[in-house]
Amino acid sequence: MKETAVKIWKWLVPFVAICCGDSKETRLQRFLIQSNTLIEHHETEQAERFLREALKVDSCFEDAWNNLGTLYFSQKKYAEALEHYNNAISCNPNYIPAYFNRVNTQYELKSYYAALKDIDRILQSRPDTSVVYFSQGLIYTKLREFDKSLEAFRRGLALDKYNIEILVNIGTVYYYKKQYDSARLVLEDAIGRSSDEPNVFNALAMIEIETKNYDAATLWLSKALNLKPDDAYFLNNRGYISLMKGEIEKGREDIDLSISLDPYNAWAYRNKGLYHLMTGKASDALRLLKHAEEMDPFVENLYLYLGKTYVALGDKGKACAGFAKAFDRMELSKAELKKYCPQ
Repeated sequence: MKETAVKIWKWLVPFVAICCGDSKETRLQRFLIQSNTLIEHHETEQAERFLREALKVDSCFEDAWNNLGTLYFSQKKYAEALEHYNNAISCNPNYIPAYFNRVNTQYELKSYYAALKDIDRILQSRPDTSVVYFSQGLIYTKLREFDKSLEAFRRGLALDKYNIEILVNIGTVYYYKKQYDSARLVLEDAIGRSSDEPNVFNALAMIEIETKNYDAATLWLSKALNLKPDDAYFLNNRGYISLMKGEIEKGREDIDLSISLDPYNAWAYRNKGLYHLMTGKASDALRLLKHAEEMDPFVENLYLYLGKTYVALGDKGKACAGFAKAFDRMELSKAELKKYCPQ
């Protein structure tokens, strides 16, 4: 599955032209200009140096703290980014760009309730901003509060009715709720509005995988890959289809390629773990499935495969714990749970 995409709104504060003398404000803006230019050219070390110089002039220059946070966020150094956004907000509690950025950072750090608190703060001053509801929907999805997620996405769509990305996420939430007919309707609506959004085809492919229509899933996924052939998530999903069809080594090739393109995709590690389970290497499967869990416990069917791995390893207690979690997430029927764990 391609995880519900988080939109990274990098609120990088632009410079303001100053035409007066070499005042404190002029020096601050000059450093900001220089750092922004370097960021555009991906010269991050030099950009950070100019931002640090600005902070020597004014240790509470919130624009510099915010841009420094965004610099670290782009390098996936989320803890450091959060610290810098906190500094910007401490300097100016009404500095909305840093709140937006802090929401994205808290999302990456899985601090979902803190992110929701920041969203409430943003909505006090910007209640008609679609992206705020979009972020709220993503967070509620991660918390598996799917009804709240749908409500948030619908509010965002009401403010931005042509936003295909919101429609894709609404369809994806219906997928997580196992309401496949509703998911199809929303995603087909998205295709009607835009026939060149690959995430729509990917989401439709995942519905067909869950209903075991692997040929249909392959067709949808081929449409996604035609539009974006190097997408790590799409390749991973193609690998998963191959595993489900019994084409084990073919699946491994796509999964390995996916990991090489994006080593931060927990879904791919789940699939690589499943590959090892299917090839009789339960210890390797456990290592990779636990790694996927550490990265993102939200991943679908993760606990189902962990349960099966523990069965292979002869650990019935941990197997049943995994199956119980899978049952709670509607990934395992009550009859199947009783089959694995009769008591």
